[in-house]
Amino acid sequence: MSIMSHNGGSVIAMVGKDCVAIASDLRLGNEAMGISSNFQRIFPVSDRIYLGLPGLATDVATLREKFRFRVNMYTIKEEREIKPETFAHLVSSTLYEHRFGPYFIEPVMAGISKTPTGGVKPFIAATDLIGCLNFAKDFVVAGTASDKLYGVAEGLWEPDLEPEDLFETISQTLLNAVDRDAFSGWGALVHVITKDKVITRTLKGRMD
Repeated sequence: MSIMSHNGGSVIAMVGKDCVAIASDLRLGNEAMGISSNFQRIFPVSDRIYLGLPGLATDVATLREKFRFRVNMYTIKEEREIKPETFAHLVSSTLYEHRFGPYFIEPVMAGISKTPTGGVKPFIAATDLIGCLNFAKDFVVAGTASDKLYGVAEGLWEPDLEPEDLFETISQTLLNAVDRDAFSGWGALVHVITKDKVITRTLKGRMD
């Protein structure tokens, strides 16, 4: 049994047309034993950046506070809000600092960055547990159901999805994938980030 799957849980992020979505399941377990059906794995970093932390639950709590501290320090020092691309490298360097005794987390990041022309550009990225970055133009996945998420997402995702279509796609992808994984599931939480608002919805899932 891998320490990465000890508490279970999965996260996925997807790109749409001028929007981005990130979703996770809500199960916290001790291997096959269920502990909670309302465990938060996705946290807001800023108004337009969200961070998903699948992996060991103790490290989820530790890294959430560590990233909150580092983002606050960046904001104070630079006197501006952190960009999604900059935050991705902050996450990567923080994990790589601990490469000889790593945090058992595979972060997933989703955000919207402003372009010089005044438009917006969706951004998603993921890293492994020592901070190797993976940028994508379609979707990124992590967690115990990642194999199943890849399969369903490859079949359902399309380019330039509108926010509501993106919500439907990421919701169906996550719910169908976690139904095939014993360590993930028990409902889901979805955030859809657009240029003027963030839509958050909680989904009911199978509880068996």
